[in-house]
Amino acid sequence: MRVLRTFVAIAVAAMTVAPATAQKAWLDPADILNPKPDSWPTYSGDYSGRRFSSLKDINTTNVHGLTLAWVQRLSAGSAPPSAGPFSFGPPAPPTTVGGVGTIEAQMGSVKGAILQVNGVLYVTTPDNVWALDAYDGHELWHFLWKTRGGTHIGNRGVGMWHDRLFFETPDNYLVALNATTGKEIWHKEIASFDLQYFSTMSPIVVGDHLLVGTGNDLDEPGLLQSFNPETGDVEWKWYAVPMKEGDPGLDTWKNLDAASHGGGNVWVPGSYDPETHLYIFGTGNPTAAYTSQLRGPGANLYTCSLVALNVETGKMAWYYQTSPHDTHDFDSTQTPVLTDAMFGGKMRKLAITAARNGYFFVLDRVTGEHLLTSKLVDSPNWAKDTLDKNGAPVRDPAKDFDLGGALVSPANGGIVNWPPPAYSPQTGYFYAHAQESYAMYYLATTDPRGAMGLGGKDELSVGSLGSYLVAMDPKTGKPAWKHRYPGVTGGGGGLNGLLATAGGLLFASDAHGNFVAHDAASGKALWHTRISTTNAPETYMLDGHQYVLVAGSDTVYAFRLQ
Repeated sequence: MRVLRTFVAIAVAAMTVAPATAQKAWLDPADILNPKPDSWPTYSGDYSGRRFSSLKDINTTNVHGLTLAWVQRLSAGSAPPSAGPFSFGPPAPPTTVGGVGTIEAQMGSVKGAILQVNGVLYVTTPDNVWALDAYDGHELWHFLWKTRGGTHIGNRGVGMWHDRLFFETPDNYLVALNATTGKEIWHKEIASFDLQYFSTMSPIVVGDHLLVGTGNDLDEPGLLQSFNPETGDVEWKWYAVPMKEGDPGLDTWKNLDAASHGGGNVWVPGSYDPETHLYIFGTGNPTAAYTSQLRGPGANLYTCSLVALNVETGKMAWYYQTSPHDTHDFDSTQTPVLTDAMFGGKMRKLAITAARNGYFFVLDRVTGEHLLTSKLVDSPNWAKDTLDKNGAPVRDPAKDFDLGGALVSPANGGIVNWPPPAYSPQTGYFYAHAQESYAMYYLATTDPRGAMGLGGKDELSVGSLGSYLVAMDPKTGKPAWKHRYPGVTGGGGGLNGLLATAGGLLFASDAHGNFVAHDAASGKALWHTRISTTNAPETYMLDGHQYVLVAGSDTVYAFRLQ
């Protein structure tokens, strides 16, 4: 009963907070270059991918006083909302329904970024967008897309341009909504539904360009597209694999047919460098992922790579391949961190990434020059102990898939996966979750259409060395500290993403259903609450108070100091 009274008190207190200002929703794209403290206007908070906030009201000395400000469970489906036993404040508004299909899919979990602009939060799950009042969490509007079907694995969030929101649907539509009302403005098809594409990425707004990626688990080519946010017209397309004779990289494939069905899908947002106008992002694995007989012996460009495109033209400026000729489904789609830091005794413009294959890379973000390669953790055994001429790991053929099976670390999910890393310019450390997992990989078929495009089979959870929060020093390529979570977990793939702040904090979720604030310099846990989160945390200011926001399944939680 005491817990219930406390919950009710928190909810009632939240109702007394001033509601979001009744004004037209608006975001100038220029504001993403230098985000205001009271906003989170794009996937990573800004274009750098650092997920670092300058806010420091919540810090290492007072974080123990962090408490729940409000909690909001998202309304589901198109039926009129009904009040539940813990409903407070105004009822949820009616749902606006759109879409070209007839299926009302299950809602799913919040896995992407929650934008915060002018006191309004924009939250997504597959086929759904909500606007919430950032002061108390009550719903302002809800949009539901009725789908043709497709893979509803997750949604990474919305992009915002002026008075419009943009999101991708699993059945491959880019949808533009009025940010004030939630009404649909237009929708455009991104890729063919019949070819098994599905779309999850958060659109990234750069000036008057809307950057959109898509995914495919079979044998279709990955691509990134730029749309006009006003009209929805396509401005340019960049394919991750060669599509015609004479295309760069074709000599790294067996033939054009293998290349043009070679995968390399773009399904996680990248980062943008305004000085060079380069959008830097990762590409996925080649097809078939586990077997390469149809691909030939080459590197299979530009799969499993970090790629820099000119945002105005879509032309590639440079690339760096983290897993040449991948045979383990080791996507390199992780959001890179862009920062200026000392390296080798001088200031360098860096791009930093931890790849799914378990390796850590530091590059020059202007030229793509390789600067450093190291292991994020010790367990990866799929590569030899040497690096190639470009500083990339050299695949060990003994760890490829065969009829007898091969014991490989990491498992399919990787040492890291899609959850975003963080970087603190105060400590100079790059932070990531890491899971040291093992799997047995078997050659079952060479048909890339089999086993979801893998061309083989794996047996997961055959071993694990544990789950960690790791702080990497980009100057040395060595861990500054590692915080091991209690117990042993399998599967691989990391947890739900990170947030670093100028208050000296690193917010993360552990492997046992806790949301934790760590000392960013030492890794020491300073505060925690029992919430199983499903997305990366964020922070912003409202009316002089710093909030920390995170979601768990279908519920959004906001914390602040007492």
